Amino acid sequence: MEVGRVVAVDGAAGPGSGYVVAPHLVLTSAHVTGGAGTAVRVFRPGQDRVYGGRVAWAGTPNGRDDAALVVIDDPAWQGPAAPVRWGRTVTYRPNLGAQTWGRPQLVQRPGQATEWLQPSGTINPGDRYAGDRYVLALAAHPPAPTADGSSPWGGLSGAALFCEDLLAGVMAVDPAGRAHAHLEAVPAYVLHRDPGFRAVLAEHTGQEQAVLEPIEFQHLAEHADPATTTVAGTSSPAALLRARRQVVPFSGREHLLKDLHAWAERPGFGAHLIHAGGGHGKTRLAQQLAGQLAASGWAVLWLSARAREAGLAVVKDAAAPLLVVADYAESRTDQLAALLEACARHGGGTPVKLLLLARTAGPWWTALQASCPAAEALLDGAPVTQLTPLEPDPASRREAYRRAATAFATALTLTPGTSGQPWQELAAALPPPAAGRAGLDNALTLHMTALADLLDTAAPAPGSSPQPDTASPDRAEEAGPVEDRLLTHEKRYWTAAAVAHGLHPAPPPTRPLPGTLTDALAAALTLGASSRAEAEALLRRVPGLESADRDRIDGICAWIAAVYPPAAGAVWGALEPDRLAERWWGRRIQTDPGLADHLVAGADPKQAARLLTVYARATAHPVFDGGLGEELTGVCVRHRQALAEPAIQVATQVETPGPLLAALDRLIDDPAAGVEELQRWSNRLPHSSQALAGWAARLSECLAGHYRSSGDLPGLAGSLNNQAVRLGGLGRREEALEAITEATGLYRALADAHPDAFLPDLAGSLNNQAVQLADLGRREEALEAITEALTIRRTLADIHPDAFLPHLAGSLNNQAVHLGGLGRYEEALEAITEATGLYRALADAHPDAFLPDLAMSLNNQAVHLGGLGRYEEALEAITEALTIRRTLADIHPDAFLPDLAMSLNNQAVHLGGLGRYEEALEAITEALTIRRTLADARPAVHQTELEQSLQVLAWLQSLSDEDGAAN
Repeated sequence: MEVGRVVAVDGAAGPGSGYVVAPHLVLTSAHVTGGAGTAVRVFRPGQDRVYGGRVAWAGTPNGRDDAALVVIDDPAWQGPAAPVRWGRTVTYRPNLGAQTWGRPQLVQRPGQATEWLQPSGTINPGDRYAGDRYVLALAAHPPAPTADGSSPWGGLSGAALFCEDLLAGVMAVDPAGRAHAHLEAVPAYVLHRDPGFRAVLAEHTGQEQAVLEPIEFQHLAEHADPATTTVAGTSSPAALLRARRQVVPFSGREHLLKDLHAWAERPGFGAHLIHAGGGHGKTRLAQQLAGQLAASGWAVLWLSARAREAGLAVVKDAAAPLLVVADYAESRTDQLAALLEACARHGGGTPVKLLLLARTAGPWWTALQASCPAAEALLDGAPVTQLTPLEPDPASRREAYRRAATAFATALTLTPGTSGQPWQELAAALPPPAAGRAGLDNALTLHMTALADLLDTAAPAPGSSPQPDTASPDRAEEAGPVEDRLLTHEKRYWTAAAVAHGLHPAPPPTRPLPGTLTDALAAALTLGASSRAEAEALLRRVPGLESADRDRIDGICAWIAAVYPPAAGAVWGALEPDRLAERWWGRRIQTDPGLADHLVAGADPKQAARLLTVYARATAHPVFDGGLGEELTGVCVRHRQALAEPAIQVATQVETPGPLLAALDRLIDDPAAGVEELQRWSNRLPHSSQALAGWAARLSECLAGHYRSSGDLPGLAGSLNNQAVRLGGLGRREEALEAITEATGLYRALADAHPDAFLPDLAGSLNNQAVQLADLGRREEALEAITEALTIRRTLADIHPDAFLPHLAGSLNNQAVHLGGLGRYEEALEAITEATGLYRALADAHPDAFLPDLAMSLNNQAVHLGGLGRYEEALEAITEALTIRRTLADIHPDAFLPDLAMSLNNQAVHLGGLGRYEEALEAITEALTIRRTLADARPAVHQTELEQSLQVLAWLQSLSDEDGAAN
């Protein structure tokens, strides 16, 4: 809560309080102001100046929506540039801290200046739930009643109720019967339901939609950038391009938006991945969906990359429909795994949806799905959508360009420091781009072009001018100049800010920034810093600042933070959009290739990963023509201690990992890389990765060679086991079998000598050997291997059941598969029946972890029973599996709907085998409904299953027709 926003309001009904929510807009109480159009007066604490205003929107005085919005039309008024952040409770967690600030009657004294009070206390979301009120239980002793019987809290009406940083409501009433110890407020969610309220708010904030942030989750939230930064009378041009600013109205993607609404409306948990290259509109699409869902009562959490994994557990308590948006999902798999574990503990009473935004759906996505049981279950079957170009029709780009230019002109008119230009006239005079101009199918490129043309018209950069009709049709040439043109305007902003902070002697644009300041800015915005000490250490690695005095370092820190204000937990913000940051970094490296070497020394893993991400993406910019790739590879090789492990991580996340993979290849061949370092790299590998698959196989081979030469048999066995998995993933099955066979032999010898230590490893390698043998069609040998693994695991489970019963059940399931493949159905049934019994016991003790496994084994048991003609027992097993899967699908539909359809399909088969055709047709019809929906979303994955169910339907209809004819 900011004291500079607190105001007093004198309205038609008397004194009240208020809070400035936008530069010229005050939130207060309707029973203070009166109706729309009524004149009011406003003044600030401790100031004599009174400002005039009028009511732009008013709810019902003393009603459910007792609030008002006042527009201050006094030309002398100066309000804060940034609008406030709104919030709402989304759980029933009690004792949420809250405060308000206003001018209640109890502190006023005759003949003295207006006095103020800052009451605080707690709210319980369940209090006055049905009446749409928040009840503030005051922490201080309640005031005594007044002599005339009026409320001592009179005058506080209209004050804002804050929970930490979020405006949660408007103070409305001192309820009777509470001895003045409680106050009631109108919740912000009530006000945001009103279209009139939202329209006035949008008019004065420039935001198309205001989202209510979850109060209990605000420590997890990535805050939107609500206003353009202003320093020394200038503003950041790039800030207007940030998707969260919503400067350009949303258009297009209507079909996808409709699909996302349908996805959100399904009950329980759901995840959806949307991926595309930079600038295709992922974040803007998510913003539109979030705003629409928020308007219909949903809570929205934009998950911060800095949110601690331990703090994510609170998500399980969500009691309102919740949308969680995770941007840059490819760079935060550990955090997302923790979030999914919290979602798995959610009861499913309200929908919880996770929208993931990423540049690719590559190895990181596979790794996330395999990261933990919760991720594996919840992400199974999650829809994945790749965005296509937003403006594929050349003719439509001209209109999109015009809309963007008009929107930017409006924003520049309202932005301090740029409001002196006739922006609307300049925008109207801009010639639209040629219909066939390359590159403008990308939304960001089109918006950048409109903004750059507008800015160049007002203040041409040296050597640049808007040239929309004469630009080269070649996309590589077009994509380059527009970023560089915008960076020219951004540099003017940096220079003006440096002058204002006393870091640069000449007024802009007489002299450009010195290289030291430019490199300091590059270091800060590319690597970042999470503490003041980390920031100072980074700046002292910039050439020319190694011996700078503390005042200069402090001044540079303050300058960068003023230019790009930080979010919580950081020292500086960021240059956005990403393409500008990537282009600028590439230009700096072109100028000084050695800059990265200076900055890497002493960088922590997060800084190193950020550097490699920006650097790798910069190498892909066509303007550099691949010239940065070798520089990036060289930096990684020269600084392997700092960059090897981050390079493994980043290679799975960026679209163009070539330079990183080249570096990793060189590092394997480096004689200085010892076995401990190689093993550390191996431990960092994801379970599965297409990008790293070849390198991972080389690494395991190299490690095996080291362990073989040193005589380290356990290390050799482990490396060979890993090598077999990696080779199998590459389709090199004969080599994989050779490696796993040697690993199994080594583990057998080790287990003979030290059974307690190595029997589990022997069982694991036998399991992998069975997989490789089966893949080569050697089923008898595969059965022999899995049977030996099963014998070992049975012994281990007898001794340590908690640790090894799940492994035993898994091996029994695998044995049943191999037995069934050999036609030994009775033995297969025996194995799967035992596995089912084990999973039943495990699920009784740990249902969240093992109910899906129990359903799977029951499904398999039904298949084997049906294969033996024991249809009644098969029906009993599949019905139990179906009951479990229906419950799981109700809570987590995206994860378990495919399994539910499978069990329905199998139930229909067994019912048909028993001649119960009507019930069978009902089951297969439900299965088809689910599988059609799944196949529409992901045909490559689910089309075959749909066709199988259609075949079952045809079979059942033929049987039913035959039965009817016979009768």
